[in-house]
Amino acid sequence: MAITAKGLQQLGFESGVDFVLHDHSDGQGVVMTWLSGSTQPTVSAIETAHATWQAEHDATKYQRDRQTEYPSIDELIVALWEGVVEERMASVTALEGLRQAVKDKYPKPE
Repeated sequence: MAITAKGLQQLGFESGVDFVLHDHSDGQGVVMTWLSGSTQPTVSAIETAHATWQAEHDATKYQRDRQTEYPSIDELIVALWEGVVEERMASVTALEGLRQAVKDKYPKPE
């Protein structure tokens, strides 16, 4: 691995404020320009922080997958309106069936 923006951000640094990453001119990786007044972290610390970020990111993949397939906010509003105001629960029940199918397709990790 190498220096990554995600690793530096995991350590609390902000891109463009604390650091700037550039592709090395010979195509051999990334060059970092350190802008922060704080001590520059070691490559090892950045790699460890990136691994932590990656683990957290991977653990929430199911949430991102679900989000793309859930019914839209507009569909939710219509279903709630029909259920609460018009007292027609069929659309609420159908919407919940769609949501549950997405949850079943992308289960939350144990």
